[in-house]
Amino acid sequence: RVSFMNNQKPQKPTLSGQRFKTRKRDEKERFDPTQFQDCIIQGLTETGTDLEAVAKFLDASGAKLDYRRYAETLFDILVAGGMLAPGGTLADDMTRTNVCVFAAQEDLETMQAFAQVFNKLIRRYKYLEKGFEDEVKKLLLFLKGFTESERNKLAMLTGILLANGTLNASILNSLYNENLVKEGVSAAFAVKLFKSWINEKDINAVAVSLRKVNMDNRLMELFPANKQSVEHFSKYFTEAGLKELSEYVRNQQSIGARKELQKELQEQMSRGDPFKDIILYVKEEMKKNNISEQTVVTIIWSSVMSTVEWNKKEELVAEQAIKHLKQYSPLLAAFTTQGQSELTLLLKIQEYCYDNIHFMKAFQKIVVLFYKAEVLSEEPILKWYKDAHLAKGKSVFLEQMKKFVEWLKNAEEESESEAEEGD
Repeated sequence: RVSFMNNQKPQKPTLSGQRFKTRKRDEKERFDPTQFQDCIIQGLTETGTDLEAVAKFLDASGAKLDYRRYAETLFDILVAGGMLAPGGTLADDMTRTNVCVFAAQEDLETMQAFAQVFNKLIRRYKYLEKGFEDEVKKLLLFLKGFTESERNKLAMLTGILLANGTLNASILNSLYNENLVKEGVSAAFAVKLFKSWINEKDINAVAVSLRKVNMDNRLMELFPANKQSVEHFSKYFTEAGLKELSEYVRNQQSIGARKELQKELQEQMSRGDPFKDIILYVKEEMKKNNISEQTVVTIIWSSVMSTVEWNKKEELVAEQAIKHLKQYSPLLAAFTTQGQSELTLLLKIQEYCYDNIHFMKAFQKIVVLFYKAEVLSEEPILKWYKDAHLAKGKSVFLEQMKKFVEWLKNAEEESESEAEEGD
């Protein structure tokens, strides 16, 4: 009976009740940012539009208010003047302030001053970094809910914050939202954003930031699929005064096309496709992507040289190279129809033989092979020898070529005198 009585102790209800009360309190705090909003808005109303005073107020308030929990509310107020409902509208029943980005003047100077407010706040409270990034991603998805002027201000501010490193370029992913792209909102927003970003830095700094987050090849996705062409992008952004961005994208597209061409070429070679098919494919790609013959000949050279595991012994590698290159000379000959392309190829061979130490003695043999196979002709070889060579390994290669060049000159003189006799 005693043990039965002991088991009847009424402890459990008290414990569970206690836990329940704590949970309710947490819940109330988590989902009731109204008090927090009132404190921030009251403080901003007192500071007025003096942004230095705003920055000081926000700095001091962080010690008293729970910025960590209410980061979204804080940033909603600073950007839009109050808490935003889903879609980007201000909640009607909430108090609001005019000390915010959306109520400010629409000019670069004002947005630069606002950027300083965000910079100071995030430098002071580092834990707000992630919350701010999430906020901007959300705001970009809400763009259709804002007026054109509000969008412009947000774009300028975002560009400045991207330039000074407060924001990471990965936030731009939000602009690829299907609805925003389809309605032209993303492209129009991007114009203002890139203008202020480039104004703060330059196109090279912008390119570095985009490359870091693998966005350097995605800018055309700001347009619907049927308008994702370099021509359309270039026209749109050039007319908007962003010629440097147009040229950057054109260049990126060209780099992408060249990489794709090299990859496909190597696959075709490893499959052993007929040269006529490879030549046809390359010519189509040249036309489609506006790639010059000089560029193509360097791509073919690199592809040809990368398909082999080269011998590490200097005396054997030359023999291996000649055998290999003889096989591919018809392919190279198809893309050395201009003197400039021949010279480009010569410089590539020189560079390759210098960079790959086992090939140092093979240079002259390769040039002679290509001369016999009609890949290279006298004039570019003589020009290379006289003044168009690179500094890399110059003395070694010129010495190797000396006898062959003399022979070429004599052959040229002989053919000239024969032509004169014929006259």
